[in-house]
Amino acid sequence: MKYNFTFNSFTAKIFVFSFLMMAVSIPINAQNNESNKKYEAIDMTEFMDSAHHWYDITDKDEIIKALPDKPKYNLSEITKIADNILLFQRNNGGWMKNYDMRAILTEAQKKALIETKDNDQTTFDNGTTYSQIEYLAKVYSVTKENKYKDAAIKGLEFILKAQYPNGGWPQFYPDTSGYRKYITFNDGAMIGNMNLLHQIIQNKSYFTFVDNALKAKINDAFNKGVDCILKCQVKEDGALTAWCQQNDMINFHPQGARTFELPSVCAGESSEITLFLMSLEHPDNRVINSVQSAIKWFDKSQIHGVKVETIKAPKVTYKYRTTSSDRVVVNDPNAPRIWARFYELGTNKPFFSDRNGKPVYSLAEVGRERRDGYGWYTYDPEEVLKEYTVWQKKWAKDDDVLKK
Repeated sequence: MKYNFTFNSFTAKIFVFSFLMMAVSIPINAQNNESNKKYEAIDMTEFMDSAHHWYDITDKDEIIKALPDKPKYNLSEITKIADNILLFQRNNGGWMKNYDMRAILTEAQKKALIETKDNDQTTFDNGTTYSQIEYLAKVYSVTKENKYKDAAIKGLEFILKAQYPNGGWPQFYPDTSGYRKYITFNDGAMIGNMNLLHQIIQNKSYFTFVDNALKAKINDAFNKGVDCILKCQVKEDGALTAWCQQNDMINFHPQGARTFELPSVCAGESSEITLFLMSLEHPDNRVINSVQSAIKWFDKSQIHGVKVETIKAPKVTYKYRTTSSDRVVVNDPNAPRIWARFYELGTNKPFFSDRNGKPVYSLAEVGRERRDGYGWYTYDPEEVLKEYTVWQKKWAKDDDVLKK
């Protein structure tokens, strides 16, 4: 059987149209396949603090507001999360705090972020900037999409630019007004940066794109950072103790920040710092002495027989948050040991404070807004003391300070 086709102008148009549609569909399908590709989830624990603040804390300066009941990207949707991170990155290479990188943004929210790229309220507070860089590096390692690598490098250059010559980092950069200028350990700022640089120095597989020139700068910044940490350790009566949340960027003395954050020795931040120092592959005598001194301080500063309970309370709305709970300290002889957040300089006595900036010596004396809205006690030193048993056998085997 024979078929005769007449290839007229109409048929030609149909043929050309079909060919063009096939050509267009190839990249579209490729894009769809890429966006629908399944990846292994990347841990986002370091982003949780900022996300919590976006949803739960009122901030009039936010560029975009959290919308109620909006869905989030699944943890395995790493390219979509990474694209969000690119949207939030500012032109100077850093990131603003207190947003959720997993939020599925509206077109209006995306537009607002793009239009404010020159906003320079960039920071290391609440897990910001160093967490984004690490995430982008990990996404690049599995996708090989250059946009993620380029953004990570830009972020690393931002971190290097923000570092003080003495090795410390401010809480914010370039805005170093008020307490933002201090060398900041609070909420992981300084140690977050140091841990990130440490990963590059350790040649983690997801940072192999960092070239030798940049790695040399990172190595120098890291060494200066270690030196700064050691200089910030509080010394009282000639003996090293632990660390404050903030330190002066000139003389390294303890400093306050918000009105309820007074100069003090701080158990939580000191735990993170000590764990970092114990992670160093080849600690010198200064580092070993610093760790030993901190362990002594943790040991003598532990509190027994009490625990903190969260209880229901009438709903109340404050300037920054709404709460239906309160916190109380109760006596319990079986409670695990615990540490206060702040210890008074000179006396090592646990203390608390309110927004009036006056120290008090029981949590009950703090108004409910701060009592329920801030972490006044911590178990973080417990992990430090556990890790110390291994570290001490390697680096101070003849000097277990916990047995003295």
